[in-house]
Amino acid sequence: MPDTPEKADRPAKASPPDQRPSKDRPLTGSAFMRTARLASLPVGFAGRTTMGLGKRMVGAPANVVLSEVQRRTADQIFSVLGQLKGGAMKFGQAMSIFEAALPEEFIGPYRETLVKLQDSAPPMPPGTVHRVMAEEFGPDWRQQFISFEDKPAASASIGQVHRAVWADGQPVAVKLQYPGAAKALTSDLKQIARLARLFGTLAPGLDVKPLVQELQDRVAEELDYSLEAGAQSVFAAEFDGDAEIVVPQALAFTERALVSSWLESDSSLALVITDGTQEERDHYGEEYVRFLFAGPTRAGMLHADPHPGNFRIMPDGRLGVVDFGAVARLPEGLPVSMGRLLRHAVDDEFDLVLEGLRDEGFLKKTTDLDADTIARYIGPFVEPARVERFTFSREWMREQMLRVSAPTAEGMGTAMKINLPPQYLLIHRVWIGGIGVLSQLGATAPFRSILEESLPGFADQLEH
Repeated sequence: MPDTPEKADRPAKASPPDQRPSKDRPLTGSAFMRTARLASLPVGFAGRTTMGLGKRMVGAPANVVLSEVQRRTADQIFSVLGQLKGGAMKFGQAMSIFEAALPEEFIGPYRETLVKLQDSAPPMPPGTVHRVMAEEFGPDWRQQFISFEDKPAASASIGQVHRAVWADGQPVAVKLQYPGAAKALTSDLKQIARLARLFGTLAPGLDVKPLVQELQDRVAEELDYSLEAGAQSVFAAEFDGDAEIVVPQALAFTERALVSSWLESDSSLALVITDGTQEERDHYGEEYVRFLFAGPTRAGMLHADPHPGNFRIMPDGRLGVVDFGAVARLPEGLPVSMGRLLRHAVDDEFDLVLEGLRDEGFLKKTTDLDADTIARYIGPFVEPARVERFTFSREWMREQMLRVSAPTAEGMGTAMKINLPPQYLLIHRVWIGGIGVLSQLGATAPFRSILEESLPGFADQLEH
């Protein structure tokens, strides 16, 4: 099955001619319209701030005014980002830290908009596909294939995948980037970089500018399929012959095209979520999380797109892993400090947790949080690491989200003071996304033993 981050289980739908990307048109809409939508955000922010000051003048409590400004700002930010694709959508996805701190009435419609965007990416018409193939592999590109299917097998946010047969008879997946995708993402991210202070309104403890820079760097890597081919090749070599995991071989590549061995699979982790037995949920949930933790140790990289569609159920029972465009490069493995912080939390040593959060940049030196508040905020999150086996569930996840979004000191009051250091951006994405998938699966897993085996620092005999 093709290596795509979204819609791996659904065939790409044909679209009306007026929706199809042309040779020169950016990914979605004109550059002017995309910029105009993003530029509307500061204007709205200024209006809300003025409104807030006016209310303060007539006696409204400062915390109530700030909350209203934050909510209105969140509403407009997510509304505008939801209308775009490319860099704006990727930034919205990466900013999942806000999901724990925002009311469901804002984040819910935003999630729905993202799903619609992912489902509505129009496929390239055959003429455009042929032109891109000629640009990437030369005018005689057809001679390199025994067969090539013009209709895409699946589509993703910045490209689509075609099934083909390589000249040697091997079935392959040909991943092609949409014309204009790079320009659209780069333009969006440049605009978003100018809006850092708006996101600061949502979470005053968050230092957004370095996060935006980190995201720009990582998206630039995702746009270069030759880098993806390199990462995929390392994973394929490290997991070659593995009893539980299979990674397709990267066979040929350019900056905008990637040919990989085809994984023959009719199912994915997404289908296990909807239709799997409890035994399948437990088994593949455990294999899923073991792979995510094993990557940094074995390959020096973390697979940073934990979307369940990227994890294929193979006929022999193994878990096939695709889409290596987003990876966190961790040559030394996951940070030892991360394991030690989690171990301190499990052992209820929240004075050391507080100290470690400041040292790692999760809390500014001047942030007025104490160990007891941190314990009440973080404590429930580490439940899976406290017991031998833990059952994840949607109810447990929902309970945590409601708890941290509550307008209390241990809820939103703490969430608003937490920073996300840029070096943890992709790690955070995988950690939160992975827990979300396990909760959707309702999987029971030996999470603590997996941490002891694969998270540096967690099993250390710490001296206090």
